[in-house]
Amino acid sequence: MSTPRFLDLPPGVTPQKIETPQGTFAVLEALPVSGVVERWPALLAPGLTGSKEDFLAVLMTLSQSGRRVVAVDLRGQYETPGPDDPEAYTCAALGADLDALAQAIGAGDPVHLVGHSFGGLVAREAVIDGRTRFASFTLMGSGPAAIGGRRASHGRNLVEEVPTLGLEHVWHHRFEPEALADDVPDDILAFLHKRLLANSPTGLARMAEQVLTMRDRTDELREIEVPTLVLYGEHDDGWSPETQSEMAARLGAECVVVPGAAHSPAVEAPETTAAALVRFWNAAEKHFLDTRSNVM
Repeated sequence: MSTPRFLDLPPGVTPQKIETPQGTFAVLEALPVSGVVERWPALLAPGLTGSKEDFLAVLMTLSQSGRRVVAVDLRGQYETPGPDDPEAYTCAALGADLDALAQAIGAGDPVHLVGHSFGGLVAREAVIDGRTRFASFTLMGSGPAAIGGRRASHGRNLVEEVPTLGLEHVWHHRFEPEALADDVPDDILAFLHKRLLANSPTGLARMAEQVLTMRDRTDELREIEVPTLVLYGEHDDGWSPETQSEMAARLGAECVVVPGAAHSPAVEAPETTAAALVRFWNAAEKHFLDTRSNVM
């Protein structure tokens, strides 16, 4: 799980609710502290056991580039409610939610879409389904297909234990020992506990099943005309750096390796991550405008 280093909201960042035809979503919205919104907005989707707070360390920096930046709790995550229907939590269904959010946020403008880890698989569905034309797409610490290694084992535990033993059991036997071993401060530990218990058990188990079984859709993604960035930590223990590098090559995508970071570069190296995103977004917008100018 991504573990925020702090919980205080930076200047310009506020909690909001966004209404869409797909439902109401809890978000953190970041607006420039100085200057005005003059560039296209961005939508950030977190990983399996994460939440919008995983992006706290980058939100202010990203918005200072002249953008409205929105980090969301996916359906069934933390402060966004979800139903008991497992089919509401497939990558395709969650991708449709991101479509609706992007259309609400963009208000006619293209939106930069970022998906971290499992959120990358969800965001990929939104890009491929073609209902929304995105300004750009970033896969952050995400891979081409099912996750492997230690994190796959963790996912299987969620699939098996959440429906039968419950979230409190999973917290005490899985999440809490890991957080204590990492010397997580008491206030962050309390937040992680609250966040996990607020998840939809049905949703968490189904999302875990999805990340364990997702098929490779890299070739389909390559057919979509959208600037794409693959960004990951040099020590990523989710999808391996080699796997993500190969995916970037298959996509013909830009690839950024964040020094010193592991699976959560927005937490572990926020300034480097934010700078890479802003540079990529600016280039994508320039390319779009140049292309449109040439056509006209």
